[in-house]
Amino acid sequence: MSPHTTSSPQLSDVAGPERAHWIELPAHRSSVRVARHSMDARMTAWRLPAETSADAVLLVSELVTNAVCHTPSASVLCGIGRVADDCLRLEVHDHAYTVGTLPRCEPGPEDEGGRGLFLVQEIAHTWGVDRSRRTGGNAVWATLVIPG
Repeated sequence: MSPHTTSSPQLSDVAGPERAHWIELPAHRSSVRVARHSMDARMTAWRLPAETSADAVLLVSELVTNAVCHTPSASVLCGIGRVADDCLRLEVHDHAYTVGTLPRCEPGPEDEGGRGLFLVQEIAHTWGVDRSRRTGGNAVWATLVIPG
């Protein structure tokens, strides 16, 4: 599993609430649910297809969980936006100032966790990690194709 570094449009390049939505949350497990509900509400307002919304909510959940559980961040910044008419981009920014690679995840059949990035890889059209322009930490992102 290897994330991409691509020239995909970044969410910070998208302007306006009609195309992008951001929420900052404390780095607590309870924030995962808040992020899911906030992003789901925005996608409902945008009238995205149900399957795209369900995939995006799952990806946001996994990315926020990783940021909360695996970084020393006090808060996380979650964003979702339509970077093109047929492309949705999700981003989760943390405050982990060390540059690193995302861990290779190969959970065993009895493991209760450890499948988050595997799910991201399988569901997202593309995904990766960049240095965050907003927090100085990491910005883990994923894109989904919006069916036309």
